[in-house]
Amino acid sequence: MTTGRDSLMRAVCLLSGSGTNLQAILDNISAKKIELDLTSVISDNPIAMGLERARSSGIKTGVIDYKSYAKKADYHAALKEYVANENPDLIILAGYMRILSDDFCDTFKGSILNIHPSLLPKYKGLDTHQRVINEGEAYHGSSVHFVIPELDEGPCIIQYRLKISLTDDAESLKNRVQKGEYKIYSEAIRHFILGTIKMENDKIMYKGGHLVKPILIEEN
Repeated sequence: MTTGRDSLMRAVCLLSGSGTNLQAILDNISAKKIELDLTSVISDNPIAMGLERARSSGIKTGVIDYKSYAKKADYHAALKEYVANENPDLIILAGYMRILSDDFCDTFKGSILNIHPSLLPKYKGLDTHQRVINEGEAYHGSSVHFVIPELDEGPCIIQYRLKISLTDDAESLKNRVQKGEYKIYSEAIRHFILGTIKMENDKIMYKGGHLVKPILIEEN
């Protein structure tokens, strides 16, 4: 999974739903803000809106429907085979709702990015927006991190942080957080392409040194 200096880095995107993060990335590719060859968008959901976004941009799509496999291991093997055939330098998870197998994570270690709607390591898993409200948190946000086998445990590259308003509910908070996601995911991808960010020994190297804390972007 290497590219020459004069060729674009190859990437695939995995998603399960509407693909709004994908759309933001596609917009930045079109605007030349990200120099990336997105070769395929893959979904476990055959009716995911994200697939239509990809097709509208002329990108090949693939469906590996989780429900079509009697055994979980067969699904994971099919996904790994499809991705490997694309020979990607980068794998972008954009609302992909399946937990990747340990084998997949180890095979593509250091090349899988995910965005999670919380300020990791807080609030791993689902329903983060309601959970932060229930706990009376002052701040919320999203994080881009490298993927390792442990769920939402990979080292964090960049975070978007906002102050929670007294009028926020889970839906309004989700919408505010998503606006930040569209900014920081493309920024993390840009760092990955330039080689200013990489994962070594489960830690992040940033411009030659260890990144002790994630890069922080705050809501204006």
